Amino acid sequence: MVSKFFAFLDRMKLIDRWALMRNTSVEDVAQHTMQVAMIAHALCQIENTLYGGKLDACKAAVIALYHESAEVVTGDLPTPVKYFDDDINRAYKKIEHRAEQKLVDTLPEELRTAFSPYVKADRKEPEYLFVKYADKMSALIKCVEELSVGNKEFEKAHGVTLESLKDVPEKSVQYFLDVFIPAYSMNLDSLLD
Repeated sequence: MVSKFFAFLDRMKLIDRWALMRNTSVEDVAQHTMQVAMIAHALCQIENTLYGGKLDACKAAVIALYHESAEVVTGDLPTPVKYFDDDINRAYKKIEHRAEQKLVDTLPEELRTAFSPYVKADRKEPEYLFVKYADKMSALIKCVEELSVGNKEFEKAHGVTLESLKDVPEKSVQYFLDVFIPAYSMNLDSLLD
């Protein structure tokens, strides 16, 4: 059997994000996924190291690597559309779950059990929650980067995303906002100083 699984996932680099907004630099799903994996890992490490958490940071990173995998089948549905109303959101979630299953089904049968928990992550797992925080943090970073080069198109998205992250009860999220986010608006010379 020839498996299409990784060939499908390789197509994440072809799916652009932020389709409804004017961008100064294009971000694709593969780039986004890598960033979310790093941030999810970091948030879990911060939570464990500084705040007594008991999270599996590596598990969170792997869940993050696959968290947008359904988009190779569905494409990236922009957030304003996805959350326009409850009916659309429920319908999209159904489509997403079917796409995730389709991907798992492309694996050799003997590997499906090993990959399924990451492609079709249990939304009740604490690590999944941190992936969701990392996903929002990645969106905030995109907003910060766009605003830092004068693209006002991202002002509202920045404000809404920042406020939603400030409402998160886990202290690791606030720590990341305070310690790491300010550097994303720096230019290369400032980063090198």
